[in-house]
Amino acid sequence: MRFSVNIPNFGDFADPRTLAKVAVAAEEAGWDGLFVWDHVVHRKHEDRPFGDPWMLLTAAALATSRIRLGTLVTPVARRRPQQLARQVATLDAVSGGRVTFGAGLGGPVEDEYASFGDTTDTKVLAERLDEGLELLRRYWSGEPVRHDGRHYRVRDVTLLPATVQRPRPPVWVAGFWPNRPPMRRAARWDGVVPLFTDARHGHVPPLDQVRDLVAYVREQREGGPSDAPFEIVLGGATPGGDAERARDVIGPLAEAGATWWDERQIQTSEAIDRLAPVLRRIEQGPPSL
Repeated sequence: MRFSVNIPNFGDFADPRTLAKVAVAAEEAGWDGLFVWDHVVHRKHEDRPFGDPWMLLTAAALATSRIRLGTLVTPVARRRPQQLARQVATLDAVSGGRVTFGAGLGGPVEDEYASFGDTTDTKVLAERLDEGLELLRRYWSGEPVRHDGRHYRVRDVTLLPATVQRPRPPVWVAGFWPNRPPMRRAARWDGVVPLFTDARHGHVPPLDQVRDLVAYVREQREGGPSDAPFEIVLGGATPGGDAERARDVIGPLAEAGATWWDERQIQTSEAIDRLAPVLRRIEQGPPSL
């Protein structure tokens, strides 16, 4: 199992210099990844500054050499795929091929979409997500792209440079379990980042639901390449400095199939976007199994 740190892109972490400091601390403490949120508006935190995730991650990339970097998650449906492809490819180059791309519908939908006059029809947003992901895959290849889809059209465009990682950066797809469509989408890519209706951000997911999820995704991947790596990314808050308690939390999830543990703050915590408590937890290091 590998271990990452999860950081919002607002509050103290809206400053790229702060994100760079956090990234250095995470790398030195032995964490394997650093992932940031990708929000433009989040009404619960609208009184705080927000930073662009790609600029934040660029600062982190320039300050580190080992840890993986990415978003958890980018709402592809509210982005222009060609611009997003450029941003990810640039970060992949700056980081030396350390990008992991997390994708999903994003939300809250009323905040991220309706606030700017966009649709809140989740069926339409899901269509744009799927079509956008396929366009990203093709753009990152460095090959010519011609596309006539329901939501996007491309006329013989080649975006260079291609991503450093070949054939592309890993794509992890998020969604709420037990909703099946997001899990089927994730099974077509490189990893799943499940959220749970019974365990909100920062809370450890129920073991029985994790087992059901893993079984379902593996079933959906049957018939695909047997040697293709696929990540099961779970997250929550673990007690820093207490290895035994951390093992009690994470051990059963690893046995159930989890391959990454994403360390998070409780979403309702006042400390979620404050540097001091987050940095303190990072410096304590990742849990050990």
